[in-house]
Amino acid sequence: MQILGIIPARYASTRFPAKALVDIGGKSMIQRVYEQAIQAAHLSKVIVATDDQRILDHVEAFGGQAVMTSTHHQSGTDRCYEALTKTTGTFEYVINIQGDEPFISPDPINSLALELNGETELATLVKIIDQPDLLFNVNVPKAVLNSRNEVMYFSRQTIPYIRNHEAEDWLKHHTFYKHIGIYAYRSDVLAALTRLPVSTLEKAEALEQLRWLENGYSIKAVITNDDSHGVDTPEDLDRVTRKFLK
Repeated sequence: MQILGIIPARYASTRFPAKALVDIGGKSMIQRVYEQAIQAAHLSKVIVATDDQRILDHVEAFGGQAVMTSTHHQSGTDRCYEALTKTTGTFEYVINIQGDEPFISPDPINSLALELNGETELATLVKIIDQPDLLFNVNVPKAVLNSRNEVMYFSRQTIPYIRNHEAEDWLKHHTFYKHIGIYAYRSDVLAALTRLPVSTLEKAEALEQLRWLENGYSIKAVITNDDSHGVDTPEDLDRVTRKFLK
């Protein structure tokens, strides 16, 4: 199975402009993501998909591979598809690796890759929630799974509702899952996703993956013990730097 790892990296960012090039202990954020991703044994190739010449030049300078993509993409999914069409080789699957997780472990990437058997349309990662503050945080998307570990729904709200128990006891009575936004797409499905219009559920929750569910695609959930440590703001950068660069 040929699997292409793609790291989308935009230059512009409302909360943290040029964060892909920010220095973290002597290496840029994008270099750290790239070096972690290439350690994933089940990826056939890793590239950075950017919209800015400065990022492309920087990636090539440290020995990485990058492709230039449009500045007009609305999502990382669209950027991944353009990058796939511009990459030499035939790949059955694409894994979209977040460009703002400088300390991502190769292990969850490999776990996701192992679920890609030709039948799987889409796959993503989830982690069991064990903290009440995460359970009721609307900035933490949750996933509800069926008996085959396929996602039934994503929501910013805490779902399901646990009847007849106080909210502070919900974690004792049900297994809740946090969604971790790394996606695997079968290549033909990725092409189809880019042609779908924005859906009503996606608009309601501001979660792109609901567009896929609303259009009948199946998303396999892979349970991981690894957490996400994304950097959206300078404050996030301080937090992850203190955690990983002691």
